[in-house]
Amino acid sequence: MDASTACAALLAGKRLELRYDGFSRVVEVHAVGMTKEHNWIMRVWQVRGGSVHDEPVGWKSMRLAASFSARIIKEKSMAPRPGYKPGDRAMSGGIKCQL
Repeated sequence: MDASTACAALLAGKRLELRYDGFSRVVEVHAVGMTKEHNWIMRVWQVRGGSVHDEPVGWKSMRLAASFSARIIKEKSMAPRPGYKPGDRAMSGGIKCQL
């Protein structure tokens, strides 16, 4: 997945459905940016779906290169979720979009 898809979901106020770590997930994008190692990531609130650590809901940091089959769905995003802070420190390589 590229950063423009994640930013489009954020700007449209819609949820994003994707495959990540072998699981189908629905997320609300809060920020998209680059790490100091030059990896694109997104800070999301996972609404539902699978998880490696058996946490189907909550805050996640996801590498865009590990996301497959991403598509914007018609469901309205409820972002910002409690605990969101602009200026994500994990995105020290630059922020492309954020709430």
